Amino acid sequence: MADHSEQACRRVDESITRVFELFGKRWTGPIVSVLLQQPVHFADLRRAIPGISERMLSDRLTELGAAGLVVREVDEGPPLRVSYRLTRAGAAMEPALKELALWAQTYLVVDEGGC
Repeated sequence: MADHSEQACRRVDESITRVFELFGKRWTGPIVSVLLQQPVHFADLRRAIPGISERMLSDRLTELGAAGLVVREVDEGPPLRVSYRLTRAGAAMEPALKELALWAQTYLVVDEGGC
């Protein structure tokens, strides 16, 4: 019989829980993936991720900043522009994300009706 006690539930790895609390949210992975290539201005980042709203992008960037993975930089201009880049901690996600991408290519079924 499975152990569903509170004690057993606490055995879930806390670091994995923290990772998926952040990366389990829609759009977080694609944002980091784009930023792995180079620092990007907000508008260019939005164009690189089809379907994301300005509000959602702003919210996710704020969360990634609070987690210490992304830095917001203001280009004085004119015109005034805001760009985002990964911190060293954010860039350190690259090997893990590449492994996840390889895993997905191998094991996740592609929806043939999608684009």
